[in-house]
Amino acid sequence: MSVKVRFAPSPTGFLHVGNARTAVITWLFCRQQNGHFLLRIDDTDRERSKEEYELAIEDGLAWLGLDWDEKTNQKDRMDRYEEVIEQLKADGRLYACYETPEELGLKRKTQLSRGLPPTYDRAGLSLTEEQIAKYEAEGRKPHWRFKLNHAPIEWTDLIRGPVQFKGEDMSDPVVLREDGSPLYHLCSVIDDVDFGISHVVRGEDHVSNTATHVQMFEAIQGKAPEFAHLSLISDAEGGKLSKRLGSLSVKDIQEQDGLEPMSVVSLMSRLGTSDPIESFTDIKPLIDSFDFSKFSRSTPKFDPDELIRLNSKILHETDFGSVQVRLANMGLQDMDETFWQAVRPNLEKLEDAKEWWNMVNGNVTPAIAEEDADFAAQASELLPPAPWNENTWSEWIGKTKEATGRKGKTLFMPIRKALTGMEHGPELADLLPLLGPEKTKERLNTKKAA
Repeated sequence: MSVKVRFAPSPTGFLHVGNARTAVITWLFCRQQNGHFLLRIDDTDRERSKEEYELAIEDGLAWLGLDWDEKTNQKDRMDRYEEVIEQLKADGRLYACYETPEELGLKRKTQLSRGLPPTYDRAGLSLTEEQIAKYEAEGRKPHWRFKLNHAPIEWTDLIRGPVQFKGEDMSDPVVLREDGSPLYHLCSVIDDVDFGISHVVRGEDHVSNTATHVQMFEAIQGKAPEFAHLSLISDAEGGKLSKRLGSLSVKDIQEQDGLEPMSVVSLMSRLGTSDPIESFTDIKPLIDSFDFSKFSRSTPKFDPDELIRLNSKILHETDFGSVQVRLANMGLQDMDETFWQAVRPNLEKLEDAKEWWNMVNGNVTPAIAEEDADFAAQASELLPPAPWNENTWSEWIGKTKEATGRKGKTLFMPIRKALTGMEHGPELADLLPLLGPEKTKERLNTKKAA
């Protein structure tokens, strides 16, 4: 069977981390199977759907490196939905209901108080013509429900294994609003049939929806795809994602956090699997190693700090040519490969390169403690002559150690703090040629106590 998948976000907000994970996993499976990837924009909610969100979703997917082979918008398919809806009404699978939200809420409350499951009582099926006329006269507009057959519903999930529901235990889902506009359920099923979707990947919160969808596929005489329901991610402590993390968008990660796209892809592709979470600079190994059988039903933890860790590792392996244009756009057009190689091991985010550039080329207040001032001045007198290269540091520190008797941290740390104003940073052997003799001597002789 040829593989065709879809990723179906709603343009009612930005692409968030949960949806991004679904997109990554769907895409990896599709590309491994040489399949067809459909981007379906679920924009039947005209009031909340916005073009800016749709464009942001596309930008987010493109930034992550997830391309698509085809795109469709549900708002352009309303005639097709109407055609199927009318057929389902004629077949007796859709029926009108006139309860108000308040009346439905009261029914639900009563059922729960009696220890009963809050399923719809199908009162709409027994309405007489007189009752319907009375409701219509009151100005009520019906919502429409899909009538579930009271029969077993079964499928073998690619992650959860065998899944079973009883139709009689489920509530008939609402598929048409009072204004006649269709809801997600029916439109999604019609699209999956029309576009020949073979596999649907989504969160486990959709499992009960899938049970109703299975019968909808049968009702419109379509073949149900295979399903893979992913466990929902939790926060780092195993609790429900906070509002901040739960709504963390790819746009935020890209623009505010300044992370590399492959840090997100690396994490999302392995989260909840038996494979270790590692940093990848190329997506191909993730495609090649993809397998639904590796996904667990347990709740994976999403830790933003993990993104930072992966991001650091990715940058530490990134060559200068891959970031040169981006560095130039940050105002670092004069940075060369030698500088990049020197500071790269100390980067968490690309923008950190600006800090090291300013440290080398800007004004730094050397942090020389009063008791180290004479030592720093003595070290400056021992500086080798220009030109400097990668061997200058070892030559200089060897002479300084011999002349001062200092060693270990008492030897290295005062020099680092004098040259950089910090206690950490790139290797001094790499920094020294970048600073040059004049700047190095000047910083060593700044008599300012830390």
